[in-house]
Amino acid sequence: MTAKKRTTGTSTSSKKTAETAVETLFFSRDESWMRFNQRVLEEAQDESNPLLERVKFLAITASNLDEFVEIRVAGFLQRIEDGYNLAQPPDEGGFTPQERLDGLMVMIHKFVEAQYKCLNEQLLPALQTARIRILRWSQLSDVARKHALDFYENEVDPLLTPVTIDPSHPFPRVLNKALCIGLLLRHKRRGVKAPTALGVVTVPRALPRLVPLKCSEGDCDFILLHELVESQVERMFRGYEVLSRSAFRVTRNSNLYMQEEESRSVLESVRAELHNRRKGDAVRMEIESTATEEIIERLRVNFELEPEQVFRTDGPVNLSRLMNLYSEVKRPQLKYPAFVAKEFKLSAKCTDIFDELRKRDVMLHHPFDSYKTVEEFIEAGAKDPNVISMKQTLYRTSKDSPIFTALTEAGQSKEVTVVVELMARFDEDSNIRWARELEDAGVGVFHGIFGLKTHCKLSLLVRRDPDGVVRRYAHLGTGNYNPVTARFYTDISVLTSKPELTEEVQKVFNYLTAETEAESYKPLLVAPLTLADGLVALIEREAAHAKAGRPASIIAKMNGLLDRRTVEALYAASNAGVEIDLIVRGMCSLRPGVKGVSEKIRVRSIVGRFLEHSRIFSFSNGGKEEVYCGSADWMPRNLIERCEVVFPVVQPDLHKRLREEILAAYLADNTKARVLQPGGEYERAPKDGIHFSAQDYLMRIAEGADEKVPEAVTHEKPAVH
Repeated sequence: MTAKKRTTGTSTSSKKTAETAVETLFFSRDESWMRFNQRVLEEAQDESNPLLERVKFLAITASNLDEFVEIRVAGFLQRIEDGYNLAQPPDEGGFTPQERLDGLMVMIHKFVEAQYKCLNEQLLPALQTARIRILRWSQLSDVARKHALDFYENEVDPLLTPVTIDPSHPFPRVLNKALCIGLLLRHKRRGVKAPTALGVVTVPRALPRLVPLKCSEGDCDFILLHELVESQVERMFRGYEVLSRSAFRVTRNSNLYMQEEESRSVLESVRAELHNRRKGDAVRMEIESTATEEIIERLRVNFELEPEQVFRTDGPVNLSRLMNLYSEVKRPQLKYPAFVAKEFKLSAKCTDIFDELRKRDVMLHHPFDSYKTVEEFIEAGAKDPNVISMKQTLYRTSKDSPIFTALTEAGQSKEVTVVVELMARFDEDSNIRWARELEDAGVGVFHGIFGLKTHCKLSLLVRRDPDGVVRRYAHLGTGNYNPVTARFYTDISVLTSKPELTEEVQKVFNYLTAETEAESYKPLLVAPLTLADGLVALIEREAAHAKAGRPASIIAKMNGLLDRRTVEALYAASNAGVEIDLIVRGMCSLRPGVKGVSEKIRVRSIVGRFLEHSRIFSFSNGGKEEVYCGSADWMPRNLIERCEVVFPVVQPDLHKRLREEILAAYLADNTKARVLQPGGEYERAPKDGIHFSAQDYLMRIAEGADEKVPEAVTHEKPAVH
């Protein structure tokens, strides 16, 4: 997909020449996202992190950028090609889609330069010092070459298909993000005046990108797979002189475009669109900076890309594959120290989890608390003959998930309903497969409400207890039912048998399977029905308390804050005197510290060992504090375009833990926290002589430490503009 340059139709006088009030108050979503990925890159640059963890962070920035290009950049290009650049007025900041895209591409190019600077100037030298080397073919010893060639002959060569581009051999269809080698060739028999031809070899996806050569206690040597393939291209193109060669990679548009009226079923529609995604229009080409201009230009023209959509990389074109280095090198001293999550234990007189939940709610903070408890809750539902029915939402899970196994086994003997979200981005293929397997096992599989992603995290068990009473037991969470990611995503789980919660959870399932709307879901907030209005009402209630001189404050932790109406409510609350602390890991359109608008709002982001994924919202409520958790960020997609559930945590000890241990720790962090400044930059939180990491503290607490959160560093304030 190429960005076709057009005249925007906007006169110079009408274009934005200075900051407008709107642009002053709302940061661009995409620029905010780029700043988030910059914070991840800073972890790769941070020498206080273990070396292989830094490599891992760099790989994560590349994977993040891939998705951003596939979705956000592709979206801009799609709108431009569809004519929106001329047909639609400029956005709230006064920019056309083309102008937004132009600015974004400049940021992406600078970011890619910073990625490779980190790799070449920091990580590779540090790896070499640690006797971990990524070698070129020319650097290999005779022994290493023999080992590499043996691997090539046995594992690589049988999978290769060299193609020379000519009238009878058209350019091959290059799959999304497939690593390829481009070659400039000249036929030997036709002499030096013969025209050059383009050759292409696709590097097999099934093979590791880093081929181990020698890995012992002392040394670990690797060669990149494409480097190995490049070393053998003369054998593949016999009869040709190889004038130049270079690895390249094309990223394609991965947005799903679904038409409800043309769909026989959601499952069939998503399956068809997944096939199309692999062939979507090109939006970016990465190619090694050593490539000749002729190869670059031929490839660029073939993929119909503008020059700014070509990224010359000073190193391997797919940095996300460096993640293999982390798994291949067995050096514990170069990684974070091992952490074992705290195991949940039943109370002294409780015989099982159901007995426990009849007496009290259980709250888990993953990964500090083991996710096994959630798995065991669902497994207990499958195995316990007294459990009559099970209902479950699944957004993302993992291969060989105990939860998936439990649901399929339960389908043999009891009523089981599973709402599977087929459009969980980049997990659609596996979700289709699981949906089919669940159906085959006798499970009732539903796909939620068309046009709305089912993102809520709910499990509901109905059980006839020993006293003869039929009760509901529920799990409500902030994270996916994925035991793999639960080891490095922070999330909240609440297990309960409280009727005021479990009855409403059942209403949510009725909504998901039959689209029947209840008059109320209180105390739950449910998107897209009650959450958006309910959230604004909670913020406005704090403003009313502040005006009346009662305690008024908001502490909200989430992944993203972009919803315009919610941001405006926060601005109004700030003006009313509400103290607001926001812990926003990723995108944030709210601008703190603006005089007369957001003077009482502080925004911080924490990027560390674990991915901050929990959503926790605390409201002072005039002294009667309320705390909520849930699956929804404060973004339009969560409040309007998805089925989400936010739930209160009312049990006093759990309420206290959320506020005084978990949220307080994140507000006190001055090691991994960055504070959003009024101009959009993020700065490290001031240390004031105290070094405190929330995640390290929470690990120590899980291991049994008796420690309190320091109070001295909990309220940094940005400069007011």
